[in-house]
Amino acid sequence: MLYSYVMGFKTGRVLPVVLAALILAACSSQAPQAPAGGGQAKPGANAGANADYYLQQMQQAGNDNSKTDFQLLAIHALIGEGKTDRAQQLLGTLPQAMTDVQQREQLLLSAELAVAQKRPQDAAAALQKLDPGQLSQEQQARFLQVRIAAGAGQQPSLDLLRAYIAQEPLLADPAAHQQNIDQTWQALLAFSAQPQASLVINANENVLQGWLDLQHVYQDNKQDPALLKAGIKDWQTRYPQNPAAKTLPTQLNQVLNYQPSSVGQIALFLPMNGQAQVFSNAIQQGFNAAKNGLNTAAAPVPPTDASAGQTPPAVTAPADATAPADAATAVTAAPQPAAAPVAAGPASNAQVKVYDTSSQPLPALLAQAQQEGATLIVGPLLKNEVEQLYSSQSTMNILALNQPEHLQNRANICYFSLSPEDEARDAANHIFQQHRQQPLLLVPRGSLGDRVVKAFAEAWTKAGGGTVLEQRIGSVGELKQAINSGAGIQLSGQPVATAAPSEPQSVTIAGLTIPAPPSDAAISPSAGGGVDAVYIIATPSELALIKPMIDMRTSSRSRLGLYASSRSYQAEAGPDYRLEMEGLEFSDIPLLAGANPGLLQQTSAQFKEDYSLVRLYAMGMDAWTLVNHFSEMRQIPGFQVAGETGQLSATPDCVINRKLSWLKYQQGKLVQAL
Repeated sequence: MLYSYVMGFKTGRVLPVVLAALILAACSSQAPQAPAGGGQAKPGANAGANADYYLQQMQQAGNDNSKTDFQLLAIHALIGEGKTDRAQQLLGTLPQAMTDVQQREQLLLSAELAVAQKRPQDAAAALQKLDPGQLSQEQQARFLQVRIAAGAGQQPSLDLLRAYIAQEPLLADPAAHQQNIDQTWQALLAFSAQPQASLVINANENVLQGWLDLQHVYQDNKQDPALLKAGIKDWQTRYPQNPAAKTLPTQLNQVLNYQPSSVGQIALFLPMNGQAQVFSNAIQQGFNAAKNGLNTAAAPVPPTDASAGQTPPAVTAPADATAPADAATAVTAAPQPAAAPVAAGPASNAQVKVYDTSSQPLPALLAQAQQEGATLIVGPLLKNEVEQLYSSQSTMNILALNQPEHLQNRANICYFSLSPEDEARDAANHIFQQHRQQPLLLVPRGSLGDRVVKAFAEAWTKAGGGTVLEQRIGSVGELKQAINSGAGIQLSGQPVATAAPSEPQSVTIAGLTIPAPPSDAAISPSAGGGVDAVYIIATPSELALIKPMIDMRTSSRSRLGLYASSRSYQAEAGPDYRLEMEGLEFSDIPLLAGANPGLLQQTSAQFKEDYSLVRLYAMGMDAWTLVNHFSEMRQIPGFQVAGETGQLSATPDCVINRKLSWLKYQQGKLVQAL
């Protein structure tokens, strides 16, 4: 009977183990020492030798059975050395007549090779033919690790959790054991979207039931640190034999060490002179409005009728305070429907003082703020000033309003910014959740395109996606020339490298680290080669040329999904333009997507329809929200809070992520994208 296992989840990085090469003492004329059988070396019998040794012994073997054993050992060694092509060739020359033990080793090696060659489906097919009960303990450990590794990019499943649970008692190394606990927990978090009532587990699966109950405790209480700490301790009492009760996942261990902080005196570090002053003023006004109790409760986004001109305004690009040229160009919004006045909530008694970062060096301002009793700093705004924080010895909590190029994880710093990278990461997750498999990025040349490509590809890989393609686009003039020449836009591109050459991605199987295949193994799909999603970073005038060129290359039955950033949206566009954009989805912050019409109407009038400043005003409001939840963001994994710039959460480095609103052109209207 075949042993069936459903694949799931992407493994995280596993602990590399260096294979020790044993010194060959025997000369070639000596008779080879036979392995234990089935391609497994006897204990102490050159178990970690290199492939050349096993190939030599294979040639000298006295009988066919021993020759096959050494051939299996050579294949195993070749996989470990990253010589996957040679391993594939040798695997294909194994004899038809093999013992049952040898056949099981052949299947296990086939699965390991498939994982090393990024062929998870082939690995799954090989594993399904194996019964773990017939494997040795060493083979069982390899089986489980291949099972886990082969699930990259698949939907998490109960069987994935069972694989982690079965692997746990086999891990003697403390670091590997903690990694197993952490990966099991990450699988549970990714699995949390499925209602537990629909799960069917066996009555004797006490460990699995304990893990599922722990996830339930976390999901029910993660917004309240005190309740979550109490819930975890109660769970440990109810499941004392569960591996996680003895060794908590790292993230939950942080919860037990949670220390709340109070908002006393806040120092706003902003440049109040020079080119960035206008940005600072908008942020400060939003921060003060939220502090004074401006109600930011969001309402659902209604469908918008183009003929009525009821279009939620949006900016054309995210604002980046480090480069004013990246800031959004103001657009003129269509008339807004009347909205009720924005209600006020309770105001805060916290004291706020502004420190002008354009007047003094940052170290002097930090010392001054601390001397004057500040307990938390909001800012600085400019990237070069955020980088200067790393040379400071200040222990005050800091909500930096930008993210440096080379980020450092500091226990007292969180990073909050509005940037093209934010939108790109959110777009990658949005497109992946729509079950797209081959995205193509159409981005401008230069640093903006570089930043978007890097952020999108990293988020796509983290979500479990495969190759991302990129194609650089030119100016409006170049696009018009392409139309006139009939060249158009090819739905193909160059693969995006997601790992540096010095840091290749590898897979570790039962202590055997398999190097990544050579980088030149990747090839670009041919024109139209499987691309099912296109993410476009373009101005409205550029998009007006790009969209028709893509439509000309696709049929009406095509499942090609088109997506754009807020950079492409123009609020004053008429019905013809909206019909031309049929099917296109784009992202924007909730405030500008119409989630809070009253606040939007008020701020639009306040800034005279300059939506780049409205965006920064919303950022200031969310900065106040984050100040009041700084400890939760820094210490509670998965903590979320609704904001005007998006649904706010934090990475382990406390980089604030923003889940944006997505709208779609549909029959001349704007509707919420599903």
